[in-house]
Amino acid sequence: QVQVVESGGGLVQPGGSLRLSCAASGRFVSIYTMGWYRQAPGKQRELVATITSNDNTNYADSVKGRFTISRDNAKNTVYLQMNSLKPEDTAVYYCNAVVSLRLEVRGAYWGQGTQVTVSS
Repeated sequence: QVQVVESGGGLVQPGGSLRLSCAASGRFVSIYTMGWYRQAPGKQRELVATITSNDNTNYADSVKGRFTISRDNAKNTVYLQMNSLKPEDTAVYYCNAVVSLRLEVRGAYWGQGTQVTVSS
């Protein structure tokens, strides 16, 4: 069993900052990619940022230059530093981890989500 747990959401004013954390735990060999996705009311879930095991990153155009994804492999944790937040960043943010369960077997796991609200 693999668990993915997010933390760090909350209410922030436009222009403010938040830092999200996500930790993976359980029975797996290693973690390949970890990433953040978000879903706003009435919209589909969308990619925010991902990071591979060798620190290659990918960002949605809407967050480039404002958000930074990083990971601590020793802690099986990924972070999302969000700066210059806008009201349109308001959403539930979900963490995703792709892990190696055993030889040539991978699994993808989601966290329960954390609410980020950007409002004055």
